[in-house]
Amino acid sequence: MLFGSFLKYRWFSKVTVCSSLSTRKNLCAGNPNCKVAIVMGKTKNSSASRYKQHSMIIVPMDTPGLKLIRPLSVFGYMDEIHGGHFEIHFNDVRVPVSNIILGEGRGFEIAQGRLGPGRIHHCMRSLGAAEAALEILCQRAAQRETFGKKLYQHEVVAHWIAECRLSIEQARLLTLQTAHKIDMVGNRRARKEGMETAEKSSSAVEEGMYKEIPIFSVAMTKVVVPRAVLKVIDCAVQVCGGAGVSQDFPLAFMFASIRTLRLADGPDEVHLSTIARWELLDQSKKLTAKI
Repeated sequence: MLFGSFLKYRWFSKVTVCSSLSTRKNLCAGNPNCKVAIVMGKTKNSSASRYKQHSMIIVPMDTPGLKLIRPLSVFGYMDEIHGGHFEIHFNDVRVPVSNIILGEGRGFEIAQGRLGPGRIHHCMRSLGAAEAALEILCQRAAQRETFGKKLYQHEVVAHWIAECRLSIEQARLLTLQTAHKIDMVGNRRARKEGMETAEKSSSAVEEGMYKEIPIFSVAMTKVVVPRAVLKVIDCAVQVCGGAGVSQDFPLAFMFASIRTLRLADGPDEVHLSTIARWELLDQSKKLTAKI
């Protein structure tokens, strides 16, 4: 079993026969029964491209200096039984250099190979949660009465139902389009093109084809879907009233889970910066002002 521990802005030193890690990490995704951790750290090599300064290394959980401190809750929910999030400390943890996966400086490449499709999988599951929340909303609106009429007969609730369906369909179509682009182009090829574009002008951008590269759509989808789903869940909570935030409905747990997606696999702000950068690269061909 693997324990994914991504140590951004941390580092490990590489010596002749081993690598040494010293840091602490909160909210590591994994399972208490994991036997191996995969640690992503930043190596001390500032001369390399910023996309080649991170490495992934396999660290057995019984390595001296590695300590699993405690499970962490997410909005008060504990999920360590089936996997979850933990605080881990690394105190001069040493493993062989051969434990580096693929080679030094290839951590970013490995991570991005998984993150593109992984982000889309998160969005797909989130849309399923949105459908469940909308169903709960409609059931409640059809059952409860206020001021002499069913909730759905109040115009504001009817509009919420309509807006929720609009949000779900818009988000679903964007997700489907992104998944199609990944199928057609391939996530690894798309990621490589994106990395090259960040360092120099890509032919895809120069030809106005940047919107066909999946990483642009992945970034948009990762921002749009959690926002849309949270809106649907919030409407469902409002219609259910106090029961909506209790254990009688799954809405509170849904909200906690989906809200974390605005942080997991890259916060919204990082994706928004990516979207803006690519858009400006494309618009720069038309603008008179220099960018």
